Amino acid sequence: MFVDRIRVFAQAGQGGRGCVSFRREKFVPKGGPDGGDGGRGGDVILRADQHTDHLANLFYEPIIRAKHGGHGQGKKMHGKAAPPAIVAVPVGTIVYRAIPIRPIVSGAKTDHESGPMQFETGEQIADLTDDAEEFLLCRGGSGGKGNVHFKSSRNRAPRQYTEGGEGESGYFFLELRTIADAALVGYPNAGKSTLLRQLSAAQPKVAPYPFTTLHPIIGVVDLDEYRRVTVADIPGLIEGAHRNLGLGHDFLRHITRCRLLLFVLDMAGSDGRSPIADLESLRREIDLYDPRLSERPWFVIANKMDLPQAEDNLGRFRERFPELTVISVSAKQGRGISQVKSLLGEWIPVQPGLASSTQANFTAVHD
Repeated sequence: MFVDRIRVFAQAGQGGRGCVSFRREKFVPKGGPDGGDGGRGGDVILRADQHTDHLANLFYEPIIRAKHGGHGQGKKMHGKAAPPAIVAVPVGTIVYRAIPIRPIVSGAKTDHESGPMQFETGEQIADLTDDAEEFLLCRGGSGGKGNVHFKSSRNRAPRQYTEGGEGESGYFFLELRTIADAALVGYPNAGKSTLLRQLSAAQPKVAPYPFTTLHPIIGVVDLDEYRRVTVADIPGLIEGAHRNLGLGHDFLRHITRCRLLLFVLDMAGSDGRSPIADLESLRREIDLYDPRLSERPWFVIANKMDLPQAEDNLGRFRERFPELTVISVSAKQGRGISQVKSLLGEWIPVQPGLASSTQANFTAVHD
């Protein structure tokens, strides 16, 4: 099961309480107070792990609790500090505070009758984009003080001590946004999964019906000179995706991490759609979702060139967008795959400094 958004409750450990103790040894009369301090409670830490690709582990265990610190002991011995509770999350996880809101109910009902508590997304507090990057979600409570801290000339046998501090706690939303160098974007059944199979060793599901891919899949593409790039297969988008129609926001957010967008079009129009209208619709949906995505470098992959009408449609497509870079492929037959790899190797390394010539790609569809 693929999970890319989850609400969790985190509770850091409570600090151990201080100890009330007095030294009692032979030949040491009136040894005085020697109660030790309590140990620190465990922290709750999120750690980005490149070997984790979803949040399903937190779906089944949405409550994260760290252990309490040990209590202080005699002879000024401190309690044992609790170990942190470290939770592995995928690279690209964003952490938000979850703000509880009271559910709206009709009539006079008690809180118990009004149903479960509801939450809304609060401020963003972390963005884990690097492998092994850690974020302190909840800090453990400090240990209490033993009676040794309260001795004075007037209070030589103190019996005061302090309890350990409470650990931090709260509700949080964890949201995964896939990190990849390039994204395959297109309508359902455009052949994105078949293309990813040809480009990499990934094995996404392939079937002759829409919405076969239900979650993003990342493949590693081997290039020349021992280089590698990652390509994400984004589930098919439909018109109105920016309004959360279809799979909508569930997967549009995964595109925001990718540096290069590859629009995969069914150039044969096998589902009765026009490739020109498909591209215009896809570009419009992405721009409405996040205008910054329109500034990313992008190209068109004309897929299914082995089918009838593909060549005629490609000719009309080039007439409509004469300045647009189009790569003709047949993912089913493996044709044009080398050209796609060459494009990935050429553009991804130079992404931070885009050439001015790429601006033609940005404006062709909007003219």
